[in-house]
This record gives sequence, C-alpha cells and structure tokens, in this order.
Amino acid sequence: MGYVTAVPHPRSEAAASAGPARSGRRSLAAALLLGALGAAVALLASRQRWSHGTATVAGGTFPLTARGSDVTGVPAALAIVGLAALVAVFAVRRSGRLLVSALLALSGAGTVAAALAGAHDRSALDEQAAKATGDTAAAVHALSHTAWPYAAAAGGLLILLAGLLALRYGRLWPAMSGRYEREDTARPRRAAPSADPGRPEDLWKALDRGEDPTGADPA
Repeated sequence: MGYVTAVPHPRSEAAASAGPARSGRRSLAAALLLGALGAAVALLASRQRWSHGTATVAGGTFPLTARGSDVTGVPAALAIVGLAALVAVFAVRRSGRLLVSALLALSGAGTVAAALAGAHDRSALDEQAAKATGDTAAAVHALSHTAWPYAAAAGGLLILLAGLLALRYGRLWPAMSGRYEREDTARPRRAAPSADPGRPEDLWKALDRGEDPTGADPA
C-alpha cells in the first residue's frame, strides 16, 4: 500500500505570506497617522491658554493668562522627540528599531503625564501675579483652567499608541536602503573574447585593441 505525500498548494502559501505583509502595511499606516497627528495636537495644545485668573493691583483687578508653554515645556519637547523617533524607526533595523520604538512609546507616555500634571497647575499664574503686584506673596484669584491640557494628553496618547504599534509590528516594516551604488558598476564586465589565430578578422581586431593575437607573453 503506497503513501500519498501532500503537496502544499501555491495559493495557500501565497495567502500565508500575504498575511504578515498586509498586517505590516496596515500597522505602518496607522503608526504614521497616529504619531504625526499626536505630535501636531500636543504642539498645538502647548501654545494655547491652559489657565486664567486675576490679580489685585492698586485696588483693581488685573487679568492673568498662562499658556501651556508657561506651565510646562515638557509636552512640546517630548512631542518633538516622538516625531523624530517616528522618522528614525525607518533608518534602523533589528535591536536599533526596537530601542527607537521604545523611545517613541516613552515620549507619548511622558507627554500624557506632563500634560495631566499641568492641568491644575497654578504656579505659573502665581508668578505672574507676583510680578504684576510687586509682592512675592501675591496669589492669583478666580483661577480657572481650560481643556487644552487634556488635548495635549490626548496627543501624547496617540504618540504612545504609535510607539506600541512600532514595538509590535516594527519588524515587518521596511527600512531605508543603504545601497547607493550604480547599477552598471555592480554588474561584472565581460572579458573580451580571445582572438582565434585561424580567423584573420580576429587577428586584425586584436591588433586594433593593442593585444598580442598569438597569446605569447612579452619577453
């Protein structure tokens, strides 16, 4: 009784290889979108007004405003680092890509933490109140906060998600090629055919090239 050997179907092999490639393309597009959008949101939110209040000056009130950059510069700085790491992911391979992906994720996590920490900060406005009144003990009144710190945190969350995608699927992503050689120099040159002493036209061609048609070594 003979045994029948199962031969894998070409279509099944193609479908198996297409799965990881499709996942790599989708994760790559998602990481680029999330990282770029998150960095843009974090940078935009850092320029907006995070808190406002008033200070008492000469019997009157003086309005005070603190932008995100006045409260903390960490979210904007980490957003720039995350954006640079997102680009650098494609310039490295293997362990280098893993480290850069981890840096991307940490940049997002740090942006979230810094933005949430500054959501209820009042030190920036207290400093402005001290300058406006000339009293180092002066404090801001009628303090209120906006939603922009949470927008910066949301941007950091998007950067974090991009980093997690890079950690999970980065090995499937393409890398920048380091080959800058010309195609014609990469191909080996064909050796010139040796002259056939029995053919006069080959002898004349060899003489035109400055070769010895007899093949003898010069003395």
